[in-house]
Amino acid sequence: MTASSGLTIVIKLGTSSIVDEKTHEPILSILTLIVETVTRLHRDGHRVVLVSSGAVGVGLRRMDVTERPKHLPRIQALAAVGQCRLMSLWDNLFSHLRVAVAQILLTRNDIADRTQYVNAQNTFEQLFDMGVVPIVNENDTLAVSEIKFGDNDTLSAITAAMVKADYLFLMTDVDCLYTANPRTNPDAEPIEVVSDISSLEADVSSAGSALGTGGMGTKIVAAKLGTSAGVTTIITKSSKPGNVHEIVKYLQRLQENSTAAASGADTSTLEVPTAPLHTRFLPSDTPIQSRTFWLLHGLNPHGTLYIDHGAYHALMNKANLLPAGVIGVEGHFGQQEAVRLVVVERPSADALNGDFLHHAHEPKEVGRALVNYGSIEIAHIMGHRSTQIESLLGYADSDYVAVRENISFHPEDRHSHPVTPALTPALEEWKSG
Repeated sequence: MTASSGLTIVIKLGTSSIVDEKTHEPILSILTLIVETVTRLHRDGHRVVLVSSGAVGVGLRRMDVTERPKHLPRIQALAAVGQCRLMSLWDNLFSHLRVAVAQILLTRNDIADRTQYVNAQNTFEQLFDMGVVPIVNENDTLAVSEIKFGDNDTLSAITAAMVKADYLFLMTDVDCLYTANPRTNPDAEPIEVVSDISSLEADVSSAGSALGTGGMGTKIVAAKLGTSAGVTTIITKSSKPGNVHEIVKYLQRLQENSTAAASGADTSTLEVPTAPLHTRFLPSDTPIQSRTFWLLHGLNPHGTLYIDHGAYHALMNKANLLPAGVIGVEGHFGQQEAVRLVVVERPSADALNGDFLHHAHEPKEVGRALVNYGSIEIAHIMGHRSTQIESLLGYADSDYVAVRENISFHPEDRHSHPVTPALTPALEEWKSG
């Protein structure tokens, strides 16, 4: 049962939260509490997604392997064994409460294509409409380093953006972030609300468990991704899954009180809510849109384009990327592949063989782009006007290296314009065009 007024909530569970680190046995007490919590949220009319690690850990137990192997094919084989057992366990526990679940396995390749990304969004939406709880995991059976998300914290943030979640819960072994390590420093203070992650001062030295791949650092990265997409991201204790339901009720009450105050109602008798200890990362006031998020985080860049400040200025004013603004190419990539965009000073006339790339003054990655030409073609046309493309290549598929709709800037760069740049070839062509 769902409600149009309900929230969309993503809950990420690490391997150490659901599998014993020493015995590799599923921690049934925690799993049961998670299922009860998700069911309560579901019955309250919320849409819930679980991002569940643990396939390799469960596979280790099933095959009586004592330590996580280092050989990738062996890890993938154990993941194949464990994923089957893990989903069977989830399905069995949820079935007792008459809640249907669905398995969704992802790698970056599955969302690198825009059509597949949208198809994944549509699948989630249909599952929500059917009252099903999607359970997401990285497809460790097939994933290699080039297409891995790296950890399920990152996967959960991308999933939260994909489903346009209201809340992303990152369950961990501490109640919240602290100003220092509370295990070793008695003066450590909890950090309850973070409005600006870039100014965060906290101890994030937790390195994760022997079974898992994430620590507190990866949760900060996930929080940056989530909040940039408009998702309130919350860290709370994994051994107390019921906290999730209490925190959601608390935040709903806060919203109700805030709405009442804004309407001029008498709020003196309103109940002041309390909640379990947690850290809440507030979403960006100007969240990036779905396509922008996909360009920035759904694709692995295959190379780098170095552009001058004139090109950057033009792009920030919604222009397309002209070959005249490109002053360097790095990597090997083809048409319609993703690349990094890095702003550098245009080299002096006596700079040779691209050495400026290694001596540029504070080169800065500002965003990503899907390019209309491969690296070899761009190396031939960079620095030239669009009218020269056909004579240089023998053909001209486009006047632009990349069109503006296929270019996305990192959130911190979207509202920052460089100081009025010198009249570079790219800026001159843009203004004249």
